[in-house]
Amino acid sequence: MNEIEILLVEDNPDDLEMTLHALRQANVANRIQVARDGAEALDFIFCEGPFAARKMASGPKIILLDLKLPKVDGREVLGRIKGDVRTRKIPVIMLTSSKEQNDMVDSYHLGVNSYIVKPVDFDRFAATVQQLGLYWLALNQLDA
Repeated sequence: MNEIEILLVEDNPDDLEMTLHALRQANVANRIQVARDGAEALDFIFCEGPFAARKMASGPKIILLDLKLPKVDGREVLGRIKGDVRTRKIPVIMLTSSKEQNDMVDSYHLGVNSYIVKPVDFDRFAATVQQLGLYWLALNQLDA
């Protein structure tokens, strides 16, 4: 099974389509897994439920995580990722529409690697996604 480069956790269909389009337009990643709520994201990350056959080693190199999610919110997903020795080194980028100071502060306290407010304009959003991919997938050196 191929390694997943990006786990995109997004419940809004318009934001999901815009993000996937921006990623493909920027040639950022070939292998993207989409989770539409926090519970599905946790199942994928921790190889549970419908993803029980997946191996942790084939997990994402980066997680783009929305904050406001159904079932399990982004804060709880982030806390589980950063609280587990198997997943804490995976870079997590909070990609959200929330400009609330509390959301940003809470995310950084939980260990988020970056907090980005989604631009409304598609061209700005596409440029942001391209820069994210370039940095986190090509330039950033991770401790294995």
